[in-house]
Amino acid sequence: MDFSIAGTLSDEGHRLHQRVYYEDTDFSGLVYHARYLHFLERGRTDYLRCLGVEQRALLTADAEGLVFVVHRMEIDFRLPARMDDILDIRTVTEKAGGAKMVLQQQILSSDRLLIAAKVIIAVINAAGRPRRLPETLAAKFLA
Repeated sequence: MDFSIAGTLSDEGHRLHQRVYYEDTDFSGLVYHARYLHFLERGRTDYLRCLGVEQRALLTADAEGLVFVVHRMEIDFRLPARMDDILDIRTVTEKAGGAKMVLQQQILSSDRLLIAAKVIIAVINAAGRPRRLPETLAAKFLA
């Protein structure tokens, strides 16, 4: 399989493939629960990249600035991943508008669902106050 380093976009959302390394596991050889947050973050970050959204540019695009921060996350740990597994991290937008976005994420390995997550992203300005997501930006997430 030939995948871009930032993953791929399709009608079904974004997909990113990552290998599990020794550093991702605990003494049992299973992925440590907090490492899944790293994999999910990589999926979200590369999703933005593939959409053409540059986070650094958003911060300085206007006087107010725009930043995405995780407000809430619900994670269902279903099955463990192990060292050398290839993870398929999937991200889709459920909602984008107002001062928040809702993303659905999954981590699979060999077509087995390991993790399901619902991530609520707050849109804030550089001073940390809520800010509306510009319609042109929201449209990228909903396309």
